[in-house]
Amino acid sequence: MLPRERYEALEEQWLSPYAAHAVRTLGRDREDKPCDFRTVYQRDRDRILHSASFRRLKHKTQVFLAPEGDHYRTRLTHTLEVSQIARTIARALQLNEDLTEAISLGHDLGHTPFGHAGEKALDELMPGGFRHYEQSVRVVERLENNGQGLNLTREVRDGILCHTCGRPAVTLEGRLVRLADRIAYINHDMDDATRAGILKEEDIPEDIRAVLGHGRTARIDTLIASTVYHSVDDICLDEEVSRAFDRLHAFMFENLYRNPAAKSEESKVHELIRHMFCHFVAQPERLPADYQRIREQEGTERAVCDFIASMSDQYAINTYQTLFIPRGWQLNIDKFR
Repeated sequence: MLPRERYEALEEQWLSPYAAHAVRTLGRDREDKPCDFRTVYQRDRDRILHSASFRRLKHKTQVFLAPEGDHYRTRLTHTLEVSQIARTIARALQLNEDLTEAISLGHDLGHTPFGHAGEKALDELMPGGFRHYEQSVRVVERLENNGQGLNLTREVRDGILCHTCGRPAVTLEGRLVRLADRIAYINHDMDDATRAGILKEEDIPEDIRAVLGHGRTARIDTLIASTVYHSVDDICLDEEVSRAFDRLHAFMFENLYRNPAAKSEESKVHELIRHMFCHFVAQPERLPADYQRIREQEGTERAVCDFIASMSDQYAINTYQTLFIPRGWQLNIDKFR
């Protein structure tokens, strides 16, 4: 037997009947010769991990714009934390850990520079709107690999699409990533807010802390345990933990995600992206060559949106400076930083 076949046989013995088995995948849009060593989901994971879009996540904002310090989360570290939480739960529930990891690593590939501030700006500018989870699917289907896409399995693409809102994913692994994403960002954003001096652990209402635990690690442990002990044919928390988690989510929106101290720079993000969007729509010949093909096939605004969404924070700032700030002024700005 090939190494892949031995692993597929182990899946048949070990995985829950509710798990997605690699040998019963819904398949890819284009047929691929099977790998001797990896299952289809392991192969998807590796394709995402080696993609340019995945590497760019290290320079994209999670919550805090250009924070001073090395320990604030980026979109990449958020992705890795989601993967760790989701894999822990998947293993305990005997779900497919490889599928879970692939969805986790790919779920935010389409996120904009400057986090949700960038997403909101593109949503207002792009006809038909912009949603990062749809863009993540577009990245793996259309933009990566010189326009060929990564040719991922349908289960992975479905999990990426459904990781935020809308209908549940078709697999339990996809539904698990949706919960793991929420567990990760609520808790690590609280950690970053504490580091920034915006919130203190003691600001979380005591009735929430009494259920979920005191501190980030205790809360994550509680949420993982509740998921493992109460999920059978669907992914869920017990009622008491679920209510407390919803209250924590509401607390974070009120005190961090809408906090003027954390969001004071976001109006600048909107103007930066708006100016770039309008500039490239008016002068599409200045788009890079890769996006000229998209422009010809799908229109100028689609190409401009894809280009801006792909940017890291610093690349977006550098592009804006090149387009709109005279060279002599840029040198003076750099001198006084």
